[in-house]
Amino acid sequence: MRNIDEAEEWLDSWATSVDASAARAVELSRRVAELTGEARNRDGSITVAVGSTGQIVRLDLTAHPELARELTDLIARAQADLSAKVAAQVQDTVGADTETGRAVIHAYDERFPAPRPEDDEHRGR
Repeated sequence: MRNIDEAEEWLDSWATSVDASAARAVELSRRVAELTGEARNRDGSITVAVGSTGQIVRLDLTAHPELARELTDLIARAQADLSAKVAAQVQDTVGADTETGRAVIHAYDERFPAPRPEDDEHRGR
């Protein structure tokens, strides 16, 4: 009987440890997802900010704000194009309806969402 009790205690302890590790991993993921990195050139006229996956989230060109907006828009459109191409490759290989396919497509859609039509209209395009 003692061996069964010890085994149950060990299993409970192990399950608690796994739960705690999973909770810490979720917390780490949440914290990392909120991070941004920023760099500025020597004279401060150019600033770039990147999101947690390395995507450009802000580009400031002090002397050329319209150029910065256009570059940021083009980068977003290129990223959305990449996302669409990844989705096509997923469909051709593992299938978009598989667990793997859905996970890959979701990851790219989250990271690189398609530009909204109103964004182009707002910029006069």
